[in-house]
Amino acid sequence: MAKDIIKVGRRKTSVAQAKLIPGKGEMNVNKKPLADYFKGCGRYQQMALSPLVLLKVEGKFDIKIKVEGGGVSSQAGAIRHAVARSLALMSDDNKKVMKKAGFLTRDPRMVERKKPGQPKARKKFQFSKR
Repeated sequence: MAKDIIKVGRRKTSVAQAKLIPGKGEMNVNKKPLADYFKGCGRYQQMALSPLVLLKVEGKFDIKIKVEGGGVSSQAGAIRHAVARSLALMSDDNKKVMKKAGFLTRDPRMVERKKPGQPKARKKFQFSKR
């Protein structure tokens, strides 16, 4: 495979753009190594790497990721979505495995909007009869 694959992944308000290049397994997020970007929380690193681990192709691709918006958890989910979409584009077998694992489905959950006349989205002011 000589051509680079670029795909976009999203979760909540985060958007990640992943570029897969055949290489030796380096993964950079916003020009930082993955371990430095998600410093202190291995759960997010595992989440971002899960599509590679599932297909047993860790160490075969250099991945450059540009991610923005949202929080750390949301960004990790967006990265997973982008990497999974890139790997699914390579073959139909990969696509079936990714689809079954649920990595190709965009997580539709978003923060509920705040309603007027209320302190939060669902919280109400205390009712007072008098």
